[in-house]
Amino acid sequence: MLKTSLAVAATAVVGGIATEPGSTWYKRLRKPSWQPPPPAYGAVWTPLYGMIAYAGARALTRADGENRRALARSLAVNLALNAAWTPLFFRLRSPRAALAEILALNVSNAVLTRQALQADRRAGLLLLPYAAWTAFATTLNAAIIHHNPR
Repeated sequence: MLKTSLAVAATAVVGGIATEPGSTWYKRLRKPSWQPPPPAYGAVWTPLYGMIAYAGARALTRADGENRRALARSLAVNLALNAAWTPLFFRLRSPRAALAEILALNVSNAVLTRQALQADRRAGLLLLPYAAWTAFATTLNAAIIHHNPR
């Protein structure tokens, strides 16, 4: 549980450091009316990261052999993809690169959730809100590109 929690915490820190909702660039972007206000992201991501850590650790302790190794690899790839989105979007100011990356994260979420469900049903179910939020974020990312075609 400790290693999984530390890996998830590191992912959260990278995202938190790279986020710049107050930047001039971000403020100038046209956004859809249904975008949540900036404080909502912390309110959503905090419990999601907790569930990812718990579900990941739970699934890893219940998986065995090659399934455990495959699950550990999937979790590591997923966390790397999760951490990469924020710097791509905010630091590189590239919503298009961030969209390509988050599409890969959605695939990773599906793989991770499937593997977690096989190892432990509860662990897999706990990852579903994360997958749903990431799907919502993908739609929001695409809408920002649509509203800012340059």
